[in-house]
Amino acid sequence: MTTLTESTHAGEGIVSEANKSRSRDAITVLSGQTLVAMAVLGMVTVGAATAEAVTGNTGAGTCSAVTVGAGAKAGVYKVTFIEPGSGAGDFIVEDPDGITVGSGAVGTEFAAGGLTFTISDGDPDFAAGDAFEITVAAGSGKYKEWNPANADGSQVACAILFDAVDASDGDAPGVAVSRDAEVNAAELVWFTGATTDNKTAGLAQLATVGIIGR
Repeated sequence: MTTLTESTHAGEGIVSEANKSRSRDAITVLSGQTLVAMAVLGMVTVGAATAEAVTGNTGAGTCSAVTVGAGAKAGVYKVTFIEPGSGAGDFIVEDPDGITVGSGAVGTEFAAGGLTFTISDGDPDFAAGDAFEITVAAGSGKYKEWNPANADGSQVACAILFDAVDASDGDAPGVAVSRDAEVNAAELVWFTGATTDNKTAGLAQLATVGIIGR
């Protein structure tokens, strides 16, 4: 005998919403996913990063292997040398808001503030004030299944999918509950393998946008 499993229905776990359509948004679900109603979502808010030496640098070294991780902000990071040396040099890194996120050294991988990269020495050496700008592109604003292991902004839970969406063959439209709502926490659909701690963290993130799990 064939066993059939009934999936969640549209809006099944919504306990209450704001008046009219204030709680809901039309969204785009990122290609490659098949999501059911009440799936917990994150938004892709950051894209790839590129590095470029600031015009006028004395040093001929390069910045390479730039990758974006959790916590990265869209915008321009600035890497500034504060203590140069022969075949070496120390630098600080500021995020797009001008906040110092860490310091590093030539030849050693830097990993902080959502960025990872390595600056290599060149001839001539770097001088104090030499700099690189690392530009983190804005994300697509599309939605995908929330997972704290993601690194494109979707590691932050920010919405609940109202009805099932099949985006397996390409981006697809959908509707999300994005704010000012109560939901039945027991009916939320989490990523495969989500632990109790993951779910607790996800519910806390949803609460920051006014989605309260009951």
